Amino acid sequence: MHRLERVAASTYATAMAPARIAKLPHAPRVVVTRRLPQPVETRMAELFDVTLNLDDRPMTRAELAAAMAEADVLVPTVTDQIDAGLIAGAGPDLRLIANFGAGVDHIDLAAAAARDILVTNTPGVLTEDTADMVMALILSVPRRLAEGEKLVRSGKWTGWAPTGMLGHRIGGKRLGIVGMGRIGQAVAARARAFGLTVHYHNRRRLPKAVEGPLEATWWPTLDAMLERMDIVSLNCPETAETHHIINADRLARMQRHAYLINVARGTLVDEAALVDALTRGTIAGAGLDVFEHEPHVPEALLGLPNVVLLPHLGSATFEARQAMGEKVIANIRVWADGHRPPDQVLAGF
Repeated sequence: MHRLERVAASTYATAMAPARIAKLPHAPRVVVTRRLPQPVETRMAELFDVTLNLDDRPMTRAELAAAMAEADVLVPTVTDQIDAGLIAGAGPDLRLIANFGAGVDHIDLAAAAARDILVTNTPGVLTEDTADMVMALILSVPRRLAEGEKLVRSGKWTGWAPTGMLGHRIGGKRLGIVGMGRIGQAVAARARAFGLTVHYHNRRRLPKAVEGPLEATWWPTLDAMLERMDIVSLNCPETAETHHIINADRLARMQRHAYLINVARGTLVDEAALVDALTRGTIAGAGLDVFEHEPHVPEALLGLPNVVLLPHLGSATFEARQAMGEKVIANIRVWADGHRPPDQVLAGF
C-alpha cells in the first residue's frame, strides 16, 4: 500500500467566480500522485486539503480511481495514464486535473472536456533545461562520449592514440528540428552557437521575425528534410499525428551518417524500427532520453554502442521542478477562487 498523507489547510481565500467555474466554499481536496519537491508539497499543505504520496511509487489504476472518486483536484504526472475509463468513473467533485508537467498525452482531454473537468499543465518553465539536454545529446553521440566514459571505467583504456575513439565534429553540420515550438527554438539558438545550420519541419512556418535570427530553413514536408540532415532532433508533442512519426520508412530516408535525438516522447519513434536501423547501420547513432514503454528499455538498445541512453532527464533540474510545482499551485488557486486557470489545456491541444 502507498503511504498517503492527508494535510488539511487552515485557511483559504475565495473570490467571485466567472460563468461555469464556481468558487469553492472550502479548501480544495487535492491528491498528488507522486512526490514533488519538498517546498512545493509544504506550500500545498499550507493552502489545500492535500493528500501526498510519501512512497513516490506510481499509483495503480485502482488507487487512481479511488483518488479521483474523492478529490476536487488531481495532480498527476507523466507516469499516470488518466484515460477515458478513469475519467468516466471520477466523482462529481473532481473538476480539475492539474498536471505536473507540460505534456498531457497521458490524459484523455476529450473525455475530461465531456465531464466538464478542466485540465492544466506547466508550460514554459521546462524550455531551457530540455533544450540543454538536447544539446548535450547532440554533442555526446557524434563525439562518442558515453563510449569513452565506459572505456575509462572498464580499465581497458591504454592511452591516447591518433586513431583512438574517433567521432565527428558537429560544427558545419545540418540540424533538422521536428517541432519548432518554444523548445525547438531554444534548441535552434544553441545549435547556431555551435556552428550548426538550422532546418525545421513544423505544421506552420514561423514568422520571419523568428526565423531570421535563427537563420532557420523551413521544410513543409518532413520526408524531404530527413533526407538532407546530419542530425535530427524530435521536439514535438505526442499526438495522434506524431505517434511513430519516425518509423522504418523515415529512418530509411535518413543519411547513413545521421544521428537521431529524442528528448520529447518515446512514442514518437517506432522503437523496434530504430533498433533495426541502428543495428544495420541505416543511421549512425541515436541519443534517447525517452522510451516507448518507459521504464522498460529493450535489451537490444542496451547492447548497442552507438546509442546514448538517459533516464528521462530532460526537465530534471531543481529549478525546473520547483517552477513546475509553482505553476500547479497557481492553477489550483486561480481555479478554486472561481477563475479560469492560466494554463488550461483545451481538448484540441
